[in-house]
Amino acid sequence: MKLRTHVNIIVGFFSAGFIALVVSAELDSTRQAVREEIAGTNAVAAQVVGHLADTTDTTALVFFLESLGRVRANDIIVRSASGQLLYESPLSTYKVGREAPQWFVKLLLANAPTREFQMRDGAKLTISANASRAILDGWDDMLDLLAIGVVTLGVLNGVVFWWVGRALAPLPIIATGLSRLRHGELQYRLPPLTGSEAQEIGLAFNDMAIAMEEKVHAERHAREVEARLDERREMTQVIEKRLDEERRMIARELHDEFAQSVTAIRSLAVSIATQVPSDSKELATIGEAANLISSEAAKLYDAMHGLIPRLMPLNLDTLGLADTLRAFIDDWQKRNPAVTITLQQHLPASLGPSAALAMYRVVQEGLINALRHGQPANVAISIESDDERIVVRVLDDGVGLSADWSRPGRFGLRGLQERLEQLHGSLQVRERETRGVEVLALIPMQTSPMKATA
Repeated sequence: MKLRTHVNIIVGFFSAGFIALVVSAELDSTRQAVREEIAGTNAVAAQVVGHLADTTDTTALVFFLESLGRVRANDIIVRSASGQLLYESPLSTYKVGREAPQWFVKLLLANAPTREFQMRDGAKLTISANASRAILDGWDDMLDLLAIGVVTLGVLNGVVFWWVGRALAPLPIIATGLSRLRHGELQYRLPPLTGSEAQEIGLAFNDMAIAMEEKVHAERHAREVEARLDERREMTQVIEKRLDEERRMIARELHDEFAQSVTAIRSLAVSIATQVPSDSKELATIGEAANLISSEAAKLYDAMHGLIPRLMPLNLDTLGLADTLRAFIDDWQKRNPAVTITLQQHLPASLGPSAALAMYRVVQEGLINALRHGQPANVAISIESDDERIVVRVLDDGVGLSADWSRPGRFGLRGLQERLEQLHGSLQVRERETRGVEVLALIPMQTSPMKATA
């Protein structure tokens, strides 16, 4: 049901109730008036006619009544002692031929009072109340009142219907605007509306539409940015995987081919140096050159041996993470005898290759950065795991982080952080409260929670 119709029904209901109250009050007033009129006229008639009945004979009384005519609101009948009708009041000429409905008569006057007088000659005088004309007047007044009420009700409802329609005219426009917003027309705006409240609603609606449009555009932009970021993350994963494959291939080439070639060169140089006679001055130069070649080949081999783990720890595929880390720590301990490097490992029984490589890179990056830039006396490396995550921690007691450690261009830690994010992990690099730096990596468990101590 429309609000306009609803308001009209309410107004009509209360208006009809008011008219019903007025009619009820009018009926009560008419009832009282009829009763007072009947009581008054009956009393007068009874006093006058009754006195005549006591003092005169029947013939004189009949003559008097005939000359008197109709007594309002009373019917007078005279009968002889034998029951013969001697006199009956004539019909009223007021609104002759019309009568009020019987239910209306009963509503106003249920019982009409009657009085009887016995005359001296045995005749009987009967005076009965008859308020039909007064009741008919009340009926006509009520009909007039109802007609006025119906006309007033119609006019009032018409005015209210027009006024409410005018007052509620902005509502369909607002409803249309809300429907268009619901169907995605976020650029729609309400036109200027009539009425102060409607104007405020229109302004609020337009502000809401603007906010919704901006929010939707922002969310759409955010989704596009997120999609591009997902694509870049996917591309980064592909690139990282490809780089790992290339590093592994280069490391194997260096280990299998280039290392053998360098070893062969060194062996040939040593062989040449040992075969040159020591007493021949002419061949001494050749021996020195051979020794120089052997020395440079040894340096090249050592440099290559240190480069291979940086490219890809080949032992990770064959020995596993625990032994690979132990070999890595021992190698750097030999290179830095003045620094105490400790390693504690509590690894899961089952560990995926991506997580193992990420943990190795965390230890590698943390240890090498500490040795190169931190000037530590001690470096402590620990790996702990539980049912939920793996915690890799590298602690040193060096000079701490440099002022520009997080500047753009430091790709080692950034690449390591992206590698951990691909595993839904995180990386933190921060100053220790006492002295030095802490590198902390958290990696969620992806495999069985069973642990093995290495």
